[in-house]
Amino acid sequence: MSGSDSGKIGALGEDIAAEYLIKKGYTILRRNYHIRGGEIDIIAADNDYIIFAEVKARNDAAGYAPSEAVDLCKQRRIIKCALQYLNTHPTPLQPRMDIIEIIFTHHTLALLEVNHIENAFCQEDGYAPY
Repeated sequence: MSGSDSGKIGALGEDIAAEYLIKKGYTILRRNYHIRGGEIDIIAADNDYIIFAEVKARNDAAGYAPSEAVDLCKQRRIIKCALQYLNTHPTPLQPRMDIIEIIFTHHTLALLEVNHIENAFCQEDGYAPY
């Protein structure tokens, strides 16, 4: 897959994930929130949670689950971004780190599956990103 193909799949995956969250009753607060050293694909909220969602889109020929690409280093960057966002946008909502897997067919990019992994990871004990 070329770089432009992976970018196309990633952008399409983020659009599908945002639509999915809206249908589940979430309000999208931000998309592609950037700070130095990190990014969060989607920040959304419902009545109880503010979620920081990492969207991973792959085709069905990838040979591994999209969530497997969210390693410990990536998790730490997402947590750092989430803490920065919460410092500048205080909320009484419970924060949660989710992964949304979007799986397409290999040849046609038809949507096969959306897998929302709630509470996929959390801040490690004693880990302070600052």
